[in-house]
Amino acid sequence: MTLLTGLSAFPITPADAEGRVDPGALRVLLARLVGSGVDSIGLLGSTGTYAYLSRAERRRALETALDATAGRVPLLVGVGALRTDEAVRLAQDAKGMGAAAGLLAPVSYTPLTDDEVFEHFATVARESGLPLCIYDNPGTTHFRFGPDLVGRLARVPGIVAVKSPAPEPEGVAAHLAALRAAVPEGFPLGYSGDWHAAEALIAGGDAWYSVVAGLFPEAGLAILRAVRAGDAAEARRLDARMRPLWDLFRAFSSLRVVYACADLMGLCHAAPPRPILPLPEAARQRVAGALRALDLS
Repeated sequence: MTLLTGLSAFPITPADAEGRVDPGALRVLLARLVGSGVDSIGLLGSTGTYAYLSRAERRRALETALDATAGRVPLLVGVGALRTDEAVRLAQDAKGMGAAAGLLAPVSYTPLTDDEVFEHFATVARESGLPLCIYDNPGTTHFRFGPDLVGRLARVPGIVAVKSPAPEPEGVAAHLAALRAAVPEGFPLGYSGDWHAAEALIAGGDAWYSVVAGLFPEAGLAILRAVRAGDAAEARRLDARMRPLWDLFRAFSSLRVVYACADLMGLCHAAPPRPILPLPEAARQRVAGALRALDLS
């Protein structure tokens, strides 16, 4: 599916302390992405705190984004939920409202087996009709997709791509090769984890699902364009330049850091949903220093 290649930008979803989405603040963030050249917008991903929002607020966020983008940038929308029937309803909402595709993670309290995850995905795909991207995010779901399971799911009608966490640079080629051997030809293999994404793209990854691009699309696009031009040295130079931000992402989580960035830049003053707390002042000052050093503020 061509929309699930290239750069997908994942913004936060500004909301108040009661979990009500702020459409005006969301529009401000989306305005930075519309027309930037990103290939898609990843709405309500982990950075978009989908797991903390009610069905009604997810609909409000999607309605706002569809209006703000006006069809100019495809929307990939998080539809993960604890229950399969709830995920089906969320995917049906996204399909009916006009999202291009859904991003589905195997969210669970009880650890899931491969067969349970397969049935969950197959049911959501079948009953919603929404094209789905497999969301492999073991850091939050505590479930890891192996190549065999990805290969099984890649043959389910309506499951059209996979988003994996980018391995360490020395392991990305092997990871890609294992997935390529398991999935049908042309099935897009994309990566998240901004600090390793450049190497994943250089190795042949089809997509970068990017947190940093949700605020700074130009920085992500510059790396992607260098890779597409065959200039791995330039892509690595641009990636190395972003190292102060990557280090902060790894130290404090990209979610907390991008909330601090948005606040420091005056784009919106939302806090992450509780129990997640904003960064303490010393860490905020480190973020501010990185923004100044990178000339991103």
